[in-house]
Amino acid sequence: MWKDYSKSYIKNNRASSVSVMAAALVATMFLSLLCSIAYNFWAYEIEKIVLEEGDWQGRIVGGVDENDLSIIQNFANIEKAVVNKELSEKEDTVIDIYFQNTRTIFRDLPLISAQLGLEDDSIQYHSLLLSRYFIHDPQDAEPPMLLALYLGILVIVAVSLILIIRNSFELSMNARIHQFGIFSSIGATPKQIRICLLQEALVLSAVPILLGSLLGIAISYGLIKVVNIFAGSVAGRHEAAFSYHPLLFAVTIFSSVLTVLFSAWIPARKLSRMTPLESIRNMDGLQLKKRKHSRILFMLFGMKGELAGNALKAQKKSLRISTISLLLSFLGFSIMLCFTTLSGISTRYTYFERYQDAWDVMITVKDTGMVDFGLTQELQNVSGVEAVTVYQKAEAMELLPEDWQSDELTTLGGLNTVAGKVNENGRFQVEVPIIVLDDTSFLEYCYRIGITPSLDGTVVLNQIWDSVNSNFRYKEYIPFVKEDREKATLYNISMDNQNIEIPILSYTQTAPILREEYKKYALVHFIPLTMWKKISEAIGGLESDSYIRIFSSGDATLDDLNGLEKEIEQLLDQEYKIESENRVQEKLSNDSMMQGMVMILGAFCVLLAIIGIANVFSNTLGFLRQRKREFAQYMSIGLTSQEMWQMFCIEAFVIAGKPLLFTLPLTILFVQFAVTASYLEPMVFWAEAPTLPILAFAVAIVFFVALAYYIGGKRLLQCNLNETLRNDALV
Repeated sequence: MWKDYSKSYIKNNRASSVSVMAAALVATMFLSLLCSIAYNFWAYEIEKIVLEEGDWQGRIVGGVDENDLSIIQNFANIEKAVVNKELSEKEDTVIDIYFQNTRTIFRDLPLISAQLGLEDDSIQYHSLLLSRYFIHDPQDAEPPMLLALYLGILVIVAVSLILIIRNSFELSMNARIHQFGIFSSIGATPKQIRICLLQEALVLSAVPILLGSLLGIAISYGLIKVVNIFAGSVAGRHEAAFSYHPLLFAVTIFSSVLTVLFSAWIPARKLSRMTPLESIRNMDGLQLKKRKHSRILFMLFGMKGELAGNALKAQKKSLRISTISLLLSFLGFSIMLCFTTLSGISTRYTYFERYQDAWDVMITVKDTGMVDFGLTQELQNVSGVEAVTVYQKAEAMELLPEDWQSDELTTLGGLNTVAGKVNENGRFQVEVPIIVLDDTSFLEYCYRIGITPSLDGTVVLNQIWDSVNSNFRYKEYIPFVKEDREKATLYNISMDNQNIEIPILSYTQTAPILREEYKKYALVHFIPLTMWKKISEAIGGLESDSYIRIFSSGDATLDDLNGLEKEIEQLLDQEYKIESENRVQEKLSNDSMMQGMVMILGAFCVLLAIIGIANVFSNTLGFLRQRKREFAQYMSIGLTSQEMWQMFCIEAFVIAGKPLLFTLPLTILFVQFAVTASYLEPMVFWAEAPTLPILAFAVAIVFFVALAYYIGGKRLLQCNLNETLRNDALV
C-alpha cells in the first residue's frame, strides 16, 4: 500500500519531487567536490614533501656497518632499509628506514636503535611526512590537529547540507499533512508514516546522489587542471596530478545517504507526531502575520507590498538558508575580489615596480660561496648580458655608543625606541647585515656613489626608517649614525667577543642596485670580496648560497629573458646546483597565481550562491499548493493576475535585494579598513576596483531569483484558482 502510494505521489507531484531531487543533487555535488579537493590537496602535499625531502619514514645516523644493516632489515615490521650515500660520511652512516605499518614507528625505531647499541639522538623521524598521514609522537603534548580539522570541516558541511535538503523535504511533507492525517485516522501508525516518507526520500535522492557525486569529481578534476594552467609558470612547482580513491567515493555516497535520511527524518518525525485531528484541520496555507506591518514595502508599493511582506514573513524560516547563502556568497565574492585587487596593487608597488630596474635574471647558486664560484667572467661574456653582480650575504653585530647616533635619530628618541639591546657599557647591540660584492661590482659601486674606488674597507648604508613621520608604504629615511668615524668594529654574530676593525670608505644613503630588502633597524655594510677574505674567519655568519644579479642589454622581452636564462642555466648547471628566475616571467607567474586564486575562491562563492538559489527554487516550486490557496483568497477579494505578478516581483526583489543591500556597506567598510591599513591612497584602489565582476555577480543572483519566481508564478496562475478553495486534490 505505502509503496504504491509513494509511487503515485511522486508521479503526480513532479514539482515537489524535482525540488527534492535538485536539493539532493546540489548538496551531494558540494560534499563530493569538497572531499575530492581536500583529498587532492593532501595527495599533492605528500608528493611535494617526497620530491623535496624524500619518502623515508625514519633514519638512524651513526657508526653502522653491514651486520647492523642486516639486523635492521630483519627486524619485524621493516619493509626495507637502505644506506643514504649522499648524506653518509666516513664516521656516520645514514640509514633510511621504511616500515610496513608506519603507525608503530615511534615504538619500533627506539627498539632498533637500542638493539644496535646507539643513543636516542641517533634517531630521526620524518615528522612532516608522518604528520600528513596523521601519525604523531604519542609523547607530543601538542599533536597536529589536521585530521580533526578535516573532520570538523566535513561535519560543518554535512550539517549545512542537512539544513538545505531538510527545507525541501519539509516543504514537500507539509503539503501532505491533511492526507497523512486521514491515513492516521484510519490506523496508520507514526512509524509507518516515517518509514513511508524516508522511503520516498531514498527513491527521490538515489539518482541525484550518484550524479552529484560524479559531478563533484568532474568539477574537482577541472579545478585541478585550471590550477595547473594558472600555476604552470611558477618556478619550482611540480604539476598536480588528479587522484581519486574508491574509498573516497564510498565515503561520499555514505555521507550523502546519511545526510538525506537525516534531512528527511527531521520533518517526517514532526509530521508523524501530529494527532489525526491536527493534521486533518491543517489548512496547508501560509500563516500570514497580520499583526506585523511591512512599513517600507507598504510605502514603496502600497497594499501589494504589504501582502508580499506578510508572505515573506510567513516563509521567513524556510527562506533563512537562502538569505544566508546569498548573503555569504555575495559578501565573500565582493570581499575576495577587493582583497585580491588590494593585494595585487600592494605587490606591484612594493615589489615589481620597486625592483623592476634592479634585475632581469636572478640566479641562486646553492651551497656555494663566492670564493668557490669561478664563472663570473664567463657569465659576462654570454650574449645579451650587460652587467653581472655576484654577491653573498652575511650577518654580524656592532656595538654602537650612544654618542655615535645621528642627531636626527636622537631627536626621535634614539636607538632605545627602535632597536638593539644595551650591554653593560651602555652600548647598543645593533644588527649588521653584510653584502659581500665581487670586486668588480664593488669598484663600480664606488664610482656610482662618487668615492675613490678601493678594495680595502666597507661602505656603510647610513640610513634608518623614520617610522614616526612616515609609514611602511612611503618610507622616509634619516641618517643612522654620525659620519665622523673612520673605522667600524664588527663582532661575530655569536657575540663571543670575537671582533675585527675594518676601515670605513664612505657613508652613503644609496644602496647598490640589487633586488634586496634590508632590515628596518640595521646598519648595512657593503664589503668587497677581497676585504671579506681578510675578515671572514673573525666575523663568520656567512650564508651558504651565493646570488647572481644579471642585467640584459636593451629592452628585453619575455622571449629574450627566457632565452638568456636558459643559456645561463646551461653554463652553470654543469658545475653548480642553481635556481633561476627572470623578471618578466616572475610577473606573469604572480598574475597567474592571483587569477587562479580568484577563480578558486570565486567558484566557492558561486557554489554558495547556487545553494541559496536552489533553496529559492525549492521554496517557490515547493509552496505551489500553499500559494494557490493564498492567491485564491486574494482573487476572492478582487486582486487581478497582474497584481499577483507584481507581488511576485516584490518578493523576488526583497529576496535578492536584501543580501545585496547588506553586503554593500560591509564591503565598503572592509575596503576602507584595508586601504587605511595598507596606507594606500583611496583613489588608487577605486581606479582599479572590481566593479564590473561584482555587478555581474549581483545581476546573476537577481536573474536566477527572478527566474524561480517567474516559473513558480506562471505555473500557479495557470491553475484554476477558483476551484482551489474547495478542491483538495494535489497538482
